[in-house]
Amino acid sequence: MAILERNDTGAVAHLHMTAPDRLNALSDEMLAALQNQFDALKEDRDIRAVIVSGAGKAFCAGHDLKQMTQGRQAEDGGKAYFKDLFDRCARMMTTIRELPQPVIAQVHGIATAAGCQLVASCDLAVAADGTRFGVNGVNIGLFCSTPMVALSRNIPTKQAFEMLTTGQFIDAHRAESLGLINRVVPADQLAAEARSLADTIAAKLGLAVKTGKRAYYDQLEMPVEQAYAYTGDVMVQNMLARDTQEGIAAFLEKRDPNWEQ
Repeated sequence: MAILERNDTGAVAHLHMTAPDRLNALSDEMLAALQNQFDALKEDRDIRAVIVSGAGKAFCAGHDLKQMTQGRQAEDGGKAYFKDLFDRCARMMTTIRELPQPVIAQVHGIATAAGCQLVASCDLAVAADGTRFGVNGVNIGLFCSTPMVALSRNIPTKQAFEMLTTGQFIDAHRAESLGLINRVVPADQLAAEARSLADTIAAKLGLAVKTGKRAYYDQLEMPVEQAYAYTGDVMVQNMLARDTQEGIAAFLEKRDPNWEQ
């Protein structure tokens, strides 16, 4: 059985982590499988939204600690292995941001450490009621420094620091109030809610969403004046696109747009 399954329905790709016995840990194999799929999705013009979910009782429990322990057996104590591991994980997380399609985390059970990082790295997230989130590496003496990068860009500073230094979980409703996830739904509605969100996005003009996602993240790193200048140029290019002109014409003429992309 594959460690990661992909199922495409219409313009939505669903990536399902299938290692429930390991709580869908981000093992070397899982990182490689996710990276391969995200790399493929970069070039897939038929897909306009992506859902990421996990099998079993947890979304993702972070890095595979047993595998990491084995990595320590090298002559250098695991230094090269750990550097490579965290580099590969960072690359996978940043690839999500670089995708033209919005990526939705469909979260249940627990999302801990790098699993919480995965949720924070996705563009959107829907969680089942009862889901718990944590960056609890500090509890075993390993501060969640790389998960901190994504987490601290999702929620307020003091709340992120509290999670990182106490190792305590927050529940789904607290995660929603802090901005880590978009919404909380009953467990039996989770898949349908994630799919509804994906379908809503997939129905939009792909060019506009792709352009907007890239501009959204780029402008966040800029001073306000630079951000306005940059996004103004982005909107000019967007306005000049044939499908955008068709969308405006269709709105004014009260008809459905005939988009080519």
